[in-house]
Amino acid sequence: MESSASNGGSSVAWVESPLQLLCVIEAQHAGLLGDDAVVVPRSGLPALRLTRNEISRLALPDGLRFAEPSAKMPKPGRSWAVGDAFSGRVQLSLLTSPVRRLLLVDDGLATIRLLELLAERRPLLRARAVPGTARTAMGAVAGVRLRRLARRGRLTVFTALPVPDEVADAVRALGASVVRHDFPWLRSQPGRRPPAEKTVVLGTSLVRNGLIHREAYVKWLTGLDEPVAYYPHRREDPKDLDRVRRIDGLTVYESGAPAEMTLRDLRPGQRVLSLPSTAVTSLRILLRARGVSVETVDVPDEWWTASAGPSLRSHLQLFAHERVAP
Repeated sequence: MESSASNGGSSVAWVESPLQLLCVIEAQHAGLLGDDAVVVPRSGLPALRLTRNEISRLALPDGLRFAEPSAKMPKPGRSWAVGDAFSGRVQLSLLTSPVRRLLLVDDGLATIRLLELLAERRPLLRARAVPGTARTAMGAVAGVRLRRLARRGRLTVFTALPVPDEVADAVRALGASVVRHDFPWLRSQPGRRPPAEKTVVLGTSLVRNGLIHREAYVKWLTGLDEPVAYYPHRREDPKDLDRVRRIDGLTVYESGAPAEMTLRDLRPGQRVLSLPSTAVTSLRILLRARGVSVETVDVPDEWWTASAGPSLRSHLQLFAHERVAP
């Protein structure tokens, strides 16, 4: 049931992506947000709306409620949960509102970069960003605020990602807590019927982001000589998806909900193929015990565009264990 966002003695979570939403629910399940937590989804994001619809048929952890979606970020409550600490909105709130406790939840690959920048005492700026003086200054001050919360024991990082040991140790040395999880709430919930195809391919945002060549990716999909269930990435270009639909033997399943929700009940013997992505890690956690292989496609050098520099390619390899050749 939807409610208004009342901050009072509640914990408040501001979510801007399906993964952030899932991780906030897991945080409540783990007892990190107290006995009263309100989730405020950012309005105008179809993927969040579809994920919320999927979640509506599941049993939420006690004490968690949803507010109406809003374009305006809520004021921090007793505790504040966010996923994208690179966001200008989040950083401005860190600078202008008193934050007593902060919980950082996963928001994809950017989470690892954020922890690296915190540990290295650098401004909190997105990878590949070309910020101006004011934006750099705000990122620097936001980093100072987060480190100050860490020193006071008021910063917790809640993650299912493979944070390198040296990064996790450095973040803990700041005073922050790093809490790992393996989606226990989601694993306890009923799933949907899996696709009939043995092989599932996860769509990618790397084409839309200009990091790999479109033709190389489509050629690889066309060369998969078997029936394939294709689950698009929420940020895939509709024109690219139209091309994918025309590939013989490939069926597009557009659920809109995160892969972690739609694929968690795959059958033993099925497999998932994906270019490097956060979903690779979370699906391995969810599916390994079910006998489902989750394999990362090793991106050939000629697929990369000039926008994908060596450091970004290296960063993506955090999610490239158990690789498979294209």
